[in-house]
Formats: sequence, structure tokens, C-alpha cells
Amino acid sequence: MASGQKPFFALLGVIIVAGGILLWTRTSGPGNIAMDANVIVTAADTTGFRGYLLGAADAPIEVTEYGDLECPVCAGYNAVQFADIKTRLIDAGKIRMRYRDYPIDGAHRHPRVAAHALACSNDQGHSWDLIEKMFETQSEWALSSNAMPALSEMVKGLGVNVDTWTQCMQSKKYQGRIQASQNEGTALGVGGTPTFLIAGKLYDNRFGSDQMVKLVDSLIAASPRPAPTGIKPTGGQ
Repeated sequence: MASGQKPFFALLGVIIVAGGILLWTRTSGPGNIAMDANVIVTAADTTGFRGYLLGAADAPIEVTEYGDLECPVCAGYNAVQFADIKTRLIDAGKIRMRYRDYPIDGAHRHPRVAAHALACSNDQGHSWDLIEKMFETQSEWALSSNAMPALSEMVKGLGVNVDTWTQCMQSKKYQGRIQASQNEGTALGVGGTPTFLIAGKLYDNRFGSDQMVKLVDSLIAASPRPAPTGIKPTGGQ
């Protein structure tokens, strides 16, 4: 090798090493986190938390969705039906939507990591915006061996403090809450996602927005109407 070529190859070597480090940094991101299934649920895991709520607190009907953020059927339902449900029922003040985690272990790679990502983001005021974003971008993170880099970029884009969020993820502090949510659904008879609980009955993903609107309207029409202020109901004492 000519002496004049040595500085060139030395520089090339530095560039290759630096490029490799940069590529590793960009592709590795936060380390993968393995969440546990069938953990022991304590009272602290459920106290003061019923799920992720969307809609008016005084809405006459509550609709509970048991979902898995990695479930492709859930993502499809969100893409096709949810915007209509939000406009016609949630924004109209007819229902309050309550989202509950129902991770399908074994069928998906990261159902509990995704559920925990939602819980940690909720600490910073982001829940339903992240639910929708995770469904919209499901194909970008669900099939990866490590979902953490994509999820951390996603929450960062929503304004979440990533350092605080990452510490929350590493602590696994919400494993019991996620397990309690799954246990609740199983006790009710949930067998797949998405499943909706409305007025004590379960409905699967074939229950579209038009059917939900029809059911909700019928339930509202059949519910007792409050008496005007200052006027006692008929037969009142």
C-alpha cells in the first residue's frame, strides 16, 4: 500500500465505525421490555381507575371497549367505525366511551408493552390520542422484535416527556392494572377483541356504528327522564 493511501484508508475506517455507531443508535433505541402476564393484582392496582374515558361525564350511556392495541381487527374497527361513533355518539353527548385493556397473550408480540405504554402516557395526560395513534401506526411497531423505539418516538410526538415515560415503562408499575383489566373482561365473558359492553350485554366487532347508534338511541328513549327542577314526579310524596 502506498504511503499516500494510508491516511485515506484510516479516514475511511473512522467513517465506517462512526456510521455503524450512528446506525446502531438509531435502530436500537430504548431497550426492549418484557411485561409479565398473570401477575398478582392488588387493591392499589384498581383503586381510583376504571379505564380510559372519553366523552361527557354525564353522558346517559357508558360503552366499554375491551381492546388489544396490537389487534389488527381493533385497528380496522378504529379506522372504519370509530370516527362515526365519535361524531354521532361521543361528541353528541350520548355516550361516554371507556377503554379497557384486554391483551391477547400469545397471539401478539407486544400486547402488554403497548398497554403499559398507554398507562405511562396517561400519567402525562395522553390516553385516547395515543390509543388512536397506536391503532393508526400499528403496522409500524407491532411486528418489530422491539417495539420500544417506535413507541417512544410516538409518545414524544404527542408531547410526552420521554425520559419520565421510559422510567415508568422500566418500572412496570402498571402490570397489575393491566392484569385487572384483562381479568374483568374475562369474568364478563370477553373472548376476543374488540368487544363492547353496553347495558350489560357484550357485542363483538361485527357491531358497527349504525347498530351502536340505534341501540344507544333506544336505550336513551327507554330510560326514565328526570323531572323538571322543582316539580315532583307523578306519585311523589
